[in-house]
Amino acid sequence: MNVKEAIIKRRAYRSLDPIDISKDLIKSLAKMAQISPSCANKQPWRFIFIYEKERLQKLFTTLSEGNKWVEKASMVIAVFSKPENDCIIGERQYYLFDTGLATAFIILRATELGLIAHPIAGFNENKAKNLLEIPEEMRLITLVIIGKHSKEINPVLSDSMKLGEKQRPPRMNLEDFIFLNNYNTKYIE
Repeated sequence: MNVKEAIIKRRAYRSLDPIDISKDLIKSLAKMAQISPSCANKQPWRFIFIYEKERLQKLFTTLSEGNKWVEKASMVIAVFSKPENDCIIGERQYYLFDTGLATAFIILRATELGLIAHPIAGFNENKAKNLLEIPEEMRLITLVIIGKHSKEINPVLSDSMKLGEKQRPPRMNLEDFIFLNNYNTKYIE
């Protein structure tokens, strides 16, 4: 699978089947983040790969309403950093951008391996940081849910989530987010 195929195939499914988690799988995913670009090669990202059942169960208590589907995950990757880990130029802080790039590399590698890697924002950051022993000064940016796509739709999903399992949700038109040379010149196909 080439990069374009992985990008097209990547989906944020919520119906998951279990997979075996091995150190080789973790290393394969982590090595993609390791070679991700970052400002001045500062590599601001930090990841915790959570796969022990007891730890996962505790982490699931931090989830927001509507994320019950996450409980089928075989692994969760906690993605965290802090501004001082990366370039700060004036008021621009690059740590979120660079950590996002590294996370995208992990997601694409998971897709290439036939897995689902679904990042979520619906969790209690402070509670999750506490459970994972992440230092107070760090920001827990996202949790990436890892599993295998199940053909059976998870019954805990809302109707709109069930629809998203069957078809890719609509995407914005290029004209809605592409501009040429300045903000006042929209891209037109």
